[in-house]
Amino acid sequence: MSAPLFREDAYLREARGLVVASSAEGVVLDASLFYPRGGGQPGDAGRIVWDGGEMAVADCVKGEGDAIVLVPAEGAVPPPVGTQVLQHLDWDRRFGHMRVHTALHLLSVVIPLPVSGGAIGAEKGRLDFDMPEAPEDKQALEDRLNELIAADHAVSVEWIEEAELDANPGLVKTMSVQPPRGSGRIRLVRIGDVDLQPCGGTHVARTGEIGRVRLGKIEKKGRQNRRVTVHLDG
Repeated sequence: MSAPLFREDAYLREARGLVVASSAEGVVLDASLFYPRGGGQPGDAGRIVWDGGEMAVADCVKGEGDAIVLVPAEGAVPPPVGTQVLQHLDWDRRFGHMRVHTALHLLSVVIPLPVSGGAIGAEKGRLDFDMPEAPEDKQALEDRLNELIAADHAVSVEWIEEAELDANPGLVKTMSVQPPRGSGRIRLVRIGDVDLQPCGGTHVARTGEIGRVRLGKIEKKGRQNRRVTVHLDG
């Protein structure tokens, strides 16, 4: 098991860890600063250092059970089991993911339609909506999105029982990705009084940290779907 440090504090940039598994495929620590790829959000990158060595982390993925696997960059030599390491996060990349991810939650408020897919990057992200017809006024959507961002809503996390989610299925906006089950609890991300939905990703603490955004071209993807891309504007 890898304790998910990113879940307790998304702003943590350095942390210690103990190597509990190690191979050419990846390194598992007892506590992971790195977010593993999932829910449309990429895995984190960075490096781990120890007495006499260093390994660049190219990606982070989910392993068996609750293991989080740090994928070494090409040519990097992983540390042996039992090594104490210091984890260094590629913060600029992670913070970009946090800003984009929160912006996409707000996009689902501005466009209140079922979401059929999505992807998050460090500079832009997109959601695919069940939207047969293109919106009449894209600029109005962009203006509304920036209004929500500028309102500087607090972003917080809360947990509910799986049975509570079953009783409130409308909380789930994504048709393609369902919240992970099995632990008995579901993690929710709340943005002020404007949005509440299940999510396991990392987010900014306040929407003002996103900064201004702009909407890219709205693309038709199949008979029912339209893809809306959000770009960070600096």
